[in-house]
Amino acid sequence: MIELEGLTKRYGEKVAVNHLTFTVRPGVVTGFLGPNGAGKSTTMRMLLGLDRPTAGDVRIDGRHYDQIRHPLKYIGALLDAKAMHGGRSAFNHLLCLAQSNGIPRSRVSEVLDTVGLTAVSRKKAKGFSLGMGQRLGIAGALLGDPQILMFDEPVNGLDPEGIHWIRNLMKGLASQGRTVFVSSHLMSEMALTADHLVVIGQGRLLADTSMADFIRQNSRSYVRLRSPQQERLLDVLHAAGITVVEAGNGTLEVDGSRAELLGELAAEHHLVLHELSPQQASLEEAFMQLTAESVEYHAHSETTPPDTSGWTAQQPPPPADQPVPEAARPLAESRPDRSGGWGEQWSRQRKPGS
Repeated sequence: MIELEGLTKRYGEKVAVNHLTFTVRPGVVTGFLGPNGAGKSTTMRMLLGLDRPTAGDVRIDGRHYDQIRHPLKYIGALLDAKAMHGGRSAFNHLLCLAQSNGIPRSRVSEVLDTVGLTAVSRKKAKGFSLGMGQRLGIAGALLGDPQILMFDEPVNGLDPEGIHWIRNLMKGLASQGRTVFVSSHLMSEMALTADHLVVIGQGRLLADTSMADFIRQNSRSYVRLRSPQQERLLDVLHAAGITVVEAGNGTLEVDGSRAELLGELAAEHHLVLHELSPQQASLEEAFMQLTAESVEYHAHSETTPPDTSGWTAQQPPPPADQPVPEAARPLAESRPDRSGGWGEQWSRQRKPGS
């Protein structure tokens, strides 16, 4: 079990994690969600003693990480699949971890087989693809057969077969009574994997609830109906005191009613239904609804270009016929993207007089 109480981390004036309190319990897969910059990675680093909290406390089975003699036997973590010596083979990388934590050599072969890397176990890690490196990182997390596992973006670089495998692996570990804590930006995958959700935004706790409750509380659920007898159906629904929204194309939407009751009502009045379907938002839609005010980095669509003026109200732009002093030029203009990408195009577009 992982317990956070008032966990806070400041970097100067920036508050990355703001008084987080929640518990990650065994027996379920707990998803850890939040927009970019929400503080997820910082929180995970503090769990492993890689960053020291400014305030608050975090414990793993009642102890701080640095109090555990052989930590890989208690908690296995994948934070960065690239955090390995590229000159070592997959086998030797895991063997070094095993020897440092009192884990028998035989366990190395076991986890390599589990993640499907036995055939390349003697090859150097620097030659691995992103997906192979990810599998090796997962092997490192499993090495000590720990009761607590923590994964940050575990499906990154994996092919569809690998994604299916890691999903079933995490579910299987949770079914064994282990604590599984996983962070991911892939909402569709999280919806298939997690039982419980912890959601943060700008370092603050936004939700700590089951997957089903999270979607229900942060989205609209309704029943969609279509009938060739729409006018009669409307009359019947209105007579029953049911509020109906006409959504166009012959579709009706009803909030706050169960599909079964609506179907029985239609049957009672001998009405033909071509569609009777409960509709619920996806995890992604519910997440976007909850975190809309917590997003730190907003992208712009191609049809709505970003504000590239680069000038504040206190520093208005000079007239178009006057050159811009080098020191006063916005960053994108004075330091264009060397790759020739969007940043350089933006720079060219914004030159005075162009």
